[in-house]
Amino acid sequence: MDDDLVAKYAAEAKAAMEAEAARRVAESTDPEEEERLRNTSLFDVLETDHFVPALLARLGAVRAALDGHGGGIAVSQIEQESNQLDLVLDLTGACLSCGAAPGTLEGVKHDLEADGEIQRIRFSSALLDTFDDLGREFILAHGAVEFVDLPSDQAGE
Repeated sequence: MDDDLVAKYAAEAKAAMEAEAARRVAESTDPEEEERLRNTSLFDVLETDHFVPALLARLGAVRAALDGHGGGIAVSQIEQESNQLDLVLDLTGACLSCGAAPGTLEGVKHDLEADGEIQRIRFSSALLDTFDDLGREFILAHGAVEFVDLPSDQAGE
C-alpha cells in the first residue's frame, strides 16, 4: 500500500511540474509557431536558422528550465545516417555554469531522442570545462549522457 501511495504522489507531482513547465513555455513563446516547428521535419530545416528552434520545440519540461534561466542549446555537429540525425550539442547562456546542468543535459537528451528523426544526442566535451570539479565529477559518474571531443575547427559551430 505504501508503494502505491508513493507512486500516486510521484505521478501527481510529475503531472503538476509538466503542467507548470508547459504554462511557462507558452507564456514566452508563440504556441502556433511552436506547434508548426514541432510538426516540421528536421530535415526540412537542417541548413536553416529554424533548426535550433525546431529542436527547442521538441523539448518537454526541460524547455522551461532553459528558457527561464537564460540558456539554450547550440548544435556543434550534425551527422546524417539515412533518415535519422546524430547530433552533438552544447548548452548556451546561463546554463553553462548552472548546478542543474546535469539534469538539463539528461532532459534534453531524453526529449530529443524521443523524436523519430533523431538517432542519438551527445554533448561536446567542451561543456565539461564549464563545470567546477565536483559538477564535472558528478556528471561523469552519474549523468546518463555521453560527451565527445570535437575537432577544434568544429567546436562551437
